[in-house]
Amino acid sequence: MSRKYFGTDGVRGRVGAAPITPEFVMRLGYAAGMTLAHNRGARGHLQESDRPAVLIGKDTRISGYMLEAALEAGFSAAGVDVMLCGPLPTPAVAYLTRALRLQAGVVISASHNPYDDNGIKFFSAQGTKLPDEVELEIEARIDQPMGCQESARLGRAVRIADAAGRYIEFCKSTFPNDLDLRGLKIVVDCAHGAAYHVAPAVFHELGAEVISIGTSPNGLNINDHVGATAPDSLRRAVLEHKAAIGVAVDGDGDRLMMVDADGRLYDGDMLLYVIARQLAKQGRVPGMVGTLMSNLGFEHALHRLGIGFARAKVGDRYVLEMMQEKDWPIGGENSGHIICLDKHTTGDGIIAALQVLAALRKGGETLAQSCADLAMYPQKLINVRLPLGFDWKADPGIREAAEAAEKALDGSGRVLLRPSGTEPLLRVMVEGRAAEEVMRHAEAIANAARAATGN
Repeated sequence: MSRKYFGTDGVRGRVGAAPITPEFVMRLGYAAGMTLAHNRGARGHLQESDRPAVLIGKDTRISGYMLEAALEAGFSAAGVDVMLCGPLPTPAVAYLTRALRLQAGVVISASHNPYDDNGIKFFSAQGTKLPDEVELEIEARIDQPMGCQESARLGRAVRIADAAGRYIEFCKSTFPNDLDLRGLKIVVDCAHGAAYHVAPAVFHELGAEVISIGTSPNGLNINDHVGATAPDSLRRAVLEHKAAIGVAVDGDGDRLMMVDADGRLYDGDMLLYVIARQLAKQGRVPGMVGTLMSNLGFEHALHRLGIGFARAKVGDRYVLEMMQEKDWPIGGENSGHIICLDKHTTGDGIIAALQVLAALRKGGETLAQSCADLAMYPQKLINVRLPLGFDWKADPGIREAAEAAEKALDGSGRVLLRPSGTEPLLRVMVEGRAAEEVMRHAEAIANAARAATGN
């Protein structure tokens, strides 16, 4: 059964256009309330007299106010109590849903997208992404007529005043008790997003001197030239303040990039390697899960450490599924989604940064020293906008350009074409040993795609 509304990371789109409208989101809340809280009471022990409850968090987009109210109305109509925590990172909602023993968690966010996009994603009672079959059941209910419980059975709403403090303490608990960050100057870039009031506090309370940027959200500036998807601001701040390291998360706080004292950028693959290298010394990491986008150099470096490697489909939900299948504790994407299952149930930018810093502290190394044996292959990613319904796989021009690139690389690189799960884009990725060759092939395929789509 194909998906109608849900993508790889919930329901997402441009605010005011279907499906991100108040009317649809209210119906989504009702459908989710009926499915999750009643039919799939996730914790399995609700009595008939118990009132199910969900948690709603959001990032700092101005549309969050409107969508929060719509969701609240839908859940209330389904007879579900709502706990509101305001702006808080996506992984914080996952944690609090589990800690508060709720039936589900909901995040209003479009992650790294611009402010005029938004989305809705769900967590189960265990703090994990919903299985595909549950999302499909919610979809089936959305298109049915919306009902409403009788007045005495309507859901109530309450705000959690100490949600941020609870999450800060949780993050700190994942850092080794025998270590601290004293003497370390860190720049923390929060992307004017959901982590703006929690990430700086975490690093400060562990002893670091913190310089904060991207911590003045106004509803319109989330991810705007700041954060993990725009690391130049972090790089400049690290150099300007002569900091030892820089940490950047994205708008909803689940993605991480880091910068060293020399302004060098470290992506998800490189940061995963830092963590894995330290864990390998302790014999604690039999294997690691990456994605189809993970760098070949990263894979080869893991093999030299005696660490197994497997590639999942792109998307942190698929990384997590493979990690659970193989019983491996760590995995992630080069985009900066890093999952440490011994620390949290989902990807978390702050917690991932703490694991990197712990590895550096234990080894007495800098990022550069820790990555000295990691030789990354040149990789070029180009996004080409796709018209609605365009079948790029059937286009002969795109196919011929991709086949020509694969033939020229002759086994020494990779070509990967895939649609974005969150935007109407075709992602063209080419990887190989020679940067010029990689760039040439990527541009050739992208140009073929532009010609086919009229861009």
